[in-house]
Amino acid sequence: MEGLRILIVDDQERVRRGVRLLLQTQQDWVVCGEAATGRQGIEQAKQLHPDVILMDITMPDLDGLAATRQITAHDPQSHVIILTQYDSETVKNAALSAGACGYVIKSRPQDIVPAIQTVRA
Repeated sequence: MEGLRILIVDDQERVRRGVRLLLQTQQDWVVCGEAATGRQGIEQAKQLHPDVILMDITMPDLDGLAATRQITAHDPQSHVIILTQYDSETVKNAALSAGACGYVIKSRPQDIVPAIQTVRA
Protein backbone atom coordinates (compact mmCIF):
# COMPACT_ATOMS: atom_id res chain seq x y z
CA MET A 1 0.00 0.00 0.00
CA GLU A 2 1.36 3.40 -0.95
CA GLY A 3 1.47 6.11 1.69
CA LEU A 4 -0.10 9.53 1.82
CA ARG A 5 0.71 11.28 -1.47
CA ILE A 6 1.62 14.95 -1.24
CA LEU A 7 2.19 17.52 -3.99
CA ILE A 8 4.30 20.60 -3.15
CA VAL A 9 3.63 23.74 -5.22
CA ASP A 10 5.98 26.65 -4.49
CA ASP A 11 8.07 28.84 -6.76
CA GLN A 12 11.06 28.75 -4.39
CA GLU A 13 13.15 25.62 -4.78
CA ARG A 14 14.62 25.94 -1.29
CA VAL A 15 11.13 26.01 0.22
CA ARG A 16 10.11 22.92 -1.76
CA ARG A 17 13.31 21.16 -0.66
CA GLY A 18 12.78 22.07 2.99
CA VAL A 19 9.15 20.97 2.98
CA ARG A 20 10.10 17.72 1.23
CA LEU A 21 12.74 17.00 3.90
CA LEU A 22 10.21 17.70 6.64
CA LEU A 23 7.60 15.43 5.08
CA GLN A 24 10.09 12.60 4.55
CA THR A 25 10.35 12.27 8.33
CA GLN A 26 6.79 10.97 8.38
CA GLN A 27 6.31 7.25 7.94
CA ASP A 28 4.17 6.34 4.92
CA TRP A 29 4.15 9.89 3.51
CA VAL A 30 5.56 10.43 0.03
CA VAL A 31 6.08 13.57 -2.01
CA CYS A 32 4.60 12.45 -5.33
CA GLY A 33 5.42 15.67 -7.18
CA GLU A 34 6.59 19.26 -7.12
CA ALA A 35 5.66 22.31 -9.16
CA ALA A 36 7.04 25.85 -9.34
CA THR A 37 3.95 27.66 -10.69
CA GLY A 38 0.23 27.56 -10.18
CA ARG A 39 -0.35 26.25 -13.71
CA GLN A 40 2.18 23.46 -13.19
CA GLY A 41 0.47 22.67 -9.87
CA ILE A 42 -2.89 22.29 -11.59
CA GLU A 43 -1.42 19.94 -14.19
CA GLN A 44 0.45 17.90 -11.55
CA ALA A 45 -2.74 17.63 -9.46
CA LYS A 46 -4.68 16.30 -12.47
CA GLN A 47 -1.95 13.81 -13.40
CA LEU A 48 -0.84 12.63 -9.96
CA HIS A 49 -4.08 12.74 -7.91
CA PRO A 50 -2.31 13.60 -4.64
CA ASP A 51 -4.04 13.18 -1.30
CA VAL A 52 -2.83 16.60 -0.12
CA ILE A 53 -1.54 19.64 -2.01
CA LEU A 54 0.67 22.19 -0.24
CA MET A 55 0.15 25.36 -2.28
CA ASP A 56 2.12 28.61 -2.02
CA ILE A 57 -0.16 31.61 -2.23
CA THR A 58 2.19 33.91 -4.19
CA MET A 59 3.71 32.56 -7.40
CA PRO A 60 4.42 33.74 -10.92
CA ASP A 61 2.19 32.63 -13.78
CA LEU A 62 -0.86 31.87 -11.63
CA ASP A 63 -1.16 32.52 -7.90
CA GLY A 64 -2.05 29.86 -5.38
CA LEU A 65 -5.58 31.10 -4.79
CA ALA A 66 -6.48 30.92 -8.49
CA ALA A 67 -4.79 27.50 -8.78
CA THR A 68 -6.68 26.27 -5.72
CA ARG A 69 -9.99 27.43 -7.22
CA GLN A 70 -9.26 25.52 -10.43
CA ILE A 71 -8.08 22.38 -8.65
CA THR A 72 -11.08 22.24 -6.32
CA ALA A 73 -13.47 22.99 -9.22
CA HIS A 74 -12.01 20.00 -11.09
CA ASP A 75 -11.92 17.79 -7.98
CA PRO A 76 -14.01 19.06 -5.03
CA GLN A 77 -12.45 16.38 -2.81
CA SER A 78 -8.97 17.89 -3.19
CA HIS A 79 -7.24 18.71 0.08
CA VAL A 80 -5.32 21.93 -0.51
CA ILE A 81 -3.35 23.59 2.29
CA ILE A 82 -2.16 27.09 1.52
CA LEU A 83 1.42 28.01 2.46
CA THR A 84 2.04 31.71 2.89
CA GLN A 85 4.28 34.23 4.53
CA TYR A 86 1.26 36.43 5.33
CA ASP A 87 -0.28 36.10 8.78
CA SER A 88 -3.57 37.87 8.21
CA GLU A 89 -7.25 37.04 8.63
CA THR A 90 -7.94 38.53 5.19
CA VAL A 91 -5.48 36.16 3.50
CA LYS A 92 -6.70 33.22 5.58
CA ASN A 93 -10.31 33.92 4.63
CA ALA A 94 -9.35 34.30 0.95
CA ALA A 95 -7.56 30.92 1.07
CA LEU A 96 -10.54 29.17 2.62
CA SER A 97 -12.93 30.90 0.19
CA ALA A 98 -10.80 29.64 -2.71
CA GLY A 99 -11.41 26.07 -1.52
CA ALA A 100 -8.38 25.40 0.66
CA CYS A 101 -8.88 23.13 3.66
CA GLY A 102 -6.12 24.73 5.68
CA TYR A 103 -3.60 27.50 5.98
CA VAL A 104 0.00 27.43 7.26
CA ILE A 105 2.37 30.34 7.71
CA LYS A 106 5.80 29.54 6.25
CA SER A 107 7.61 30.94 9.28
CA ARG A 108 5.95 28.16 11.31
CA PRO A 109 7.07 24.99 9.48
CA GLN A 110 6.32 22.98 12.62
CA ASP A 111 2.62 23.51 11.77
CA ILE A 112 2.81 21.73 8.39
CA VAL A 113 2.67 18.13 9.65
CA PRO A 114 -0.21 18.78 12.10
CA ALA A 115 -2.10 20.67 9.36
CA ILE A 116 -1.81 17.69 7.02
CA GLN A 117 -2.85 15.31 9.80
CA THR A 118 -5.90 17.48 10.56
CA VAL A 119 -6.96 17.75 6.92
CA ARG A 120 -6.66 14.01 6.40
CA ALA A 121 -8.50 13.08 9.63
